[in-house]
Amino acid sequence: MLKEFKEFAMKGNLVDIAVGFVMGAAFKEVVTSFTGGIVSPLIGLLFDTDFKAMRMKLKDGVVNDAGETVGEIFLEYGTFLTSVIDFIIVAFVMFLMVKGINNMKKKEEEAPAEPAGPTTEELLAEIRDALKK
Repeated sequence: MLKEFKEFAMKGNLVDIAVGFVMGAAFKEVVTSFTGGIVSPLIGLLFDTDFKAMRMKLKDGVVNDAGETVGEIFLEYGTFLTSVIDFIIVAFVMFLMVKGINNMKKKEEEAPAEPAGPTTEELLAEIRDALKK
């Protein structure tokens, strides 16, 4: 069973998927940084606020003995919108990558095939004719 698992784990497709998964996780961090550090502030300029801080209060809290407000509930739509922008960027880049890979595959398929050699029947006919001589 261990031998079968080793064969399964070492198949090219599984290793490719693992590499893609690790690269995708690293790429997501880059996109999250890009969105949080560049896109969100630019969008925040439009709304004149910090984009991630955009939220709507759903329930007021109460002030406790320490003077802190507790029990407030917010709908944090700015964080959600930032995540949606992250997803759109990642999806668009993946689309471009798949499109580029498909274009490369098409170019490989369009390469002219080598001219076919003589068929088996032609070779047999040549041997027959040679034997007749």
